[in-house]
Amino acid sequence: MVSNMDIGIVVHGPDIVDSGMALRIIKLLEGFGTFSAVMAGTIGKTAVLDAHLEELIDIRMSLRPSACIEEFFLTKDAVVLLNHGKTIDNGRIFANMVVSNLRDRDLKPLVHVERPSSGDGEVIPWNVLSVSFAAELSRILGIGLSRVPEIVTPVSIEDQGHRIIRRVFGVHPGENILINGIVVAYALSADVSIVTEDGFVTEINGATIKEHGLEKLHNYEERTPVDITKCWIKSGPLRGNNFSARLYSKKGSSERLTGKGAGNGGMAPSASVRAAIIDHEAERSFELAAGAQVAVTIGDDTTEIAGDILYRLGIPIIGITDGDADGFTHRKHMFPGSLVFRLQPGHDDIVGRKIRTDIFGGNNSEYFSSITELHNKIALLAKDCVKFTRNY
Repeated sequence: MVSNMDIGIVVHGPDIVDSGMALRIIKLLEGFGTFSAVMAGTIGKTAVLDAHLEELIDIRMSLRPSACIEEFFLTKDAVVLLNHGKTIDNGRIFANMVVSNLRDRDLKPLVHVERPSSGDGEVIPWNVLSVSFAAELSRILGIGLSRVPEIVTPVSIEDQGHRIIRRVFGVHPGENILINGIVVAYALSADVSIVTEDGFVTEINGATIKEHGLEKLHNYEERTPVDITKCWIKSGPLRGNNFSARLYSKKGSSERLTGKGAGNGGMAPSASVRAAIIDHEAERSFELAAGAQVAVTIGDDTTEIAGDILYRLGIPIIGITDGDADGFTHRKHMFPGSLVFRLQPGHDDIVGRKIRTDIFGGNNSEYFSSITELHNKIALLAKDCVKFTRNY
């Protein structure tokens, strides 16, 4: 048995936590030596909180799985990646994309444990150095052992880099396709690829494009290009239903869980509340709302997802919606005191931009004398297009 190792554990996504296997495997790895565990993924962080594992799995960092592995390569003897994909093929493809982003996958032993609670689960050694370690884990867990895989690149580059095609693996027909947390298309087949030219999405093959999503992605009239080779792309639901939402009630919870304090470059006024704005960036809710007492969320899905995340931290939201939710979120929770504005169709983004410029001064956060003051300012700004409001 391999022993006396210092192991870095990268936990990805909520399902490996919700299944109970993340905790089981971490406890198992204690028998091999010492360890440090980190969660990669925003929704996975909520799963860690719901499972009361925040003291065991670090959720303060906001790094991609490949970046987490690179960090551990510098300080640990071996790295273990834990994941539970929709299918075993989804899991293999996910790990392939992670490993393809590493500078040198052979630097330290790297083992991937995929879908360990399912009948098709397996342990995958991603280099020759990890074969014996992977075999031991396979034996203890009672799941299959894979050979060292070949890396398949998901991106092809044409026309000297001006035209880039990125395949989206593991898609099921009917699923939403997200780029950087924004729904940009609906899958028509399992063969989906995204085409960009000079940084702008021009085609999504095998899917129906959501034009409004592309407008959001490219920042409307500002027309901001994206590097599709580095974008976070996902399809399907964010999380299953095998969980119970937990209200994390420790004092200063948002600072404790993000490692960041309040502030927007200056001193906080006395007797004030800090408000953050989350504009179609629900996946950054932990970081953007760090140190805030309230968050303004722009967009239907952003409001549902961010509201659900911030429920755990005891942060109410003021949501700006217009009824165009894409329906890909899981069960939602809103912290008491939250309020959601339902506007006329097509107005959430317009009002959202005005809130940022006119109320937040173009910043990601601002101070107000009270949540009521902020609410009143938004109500006045949006008064001509409000259909109704809902209090939680």
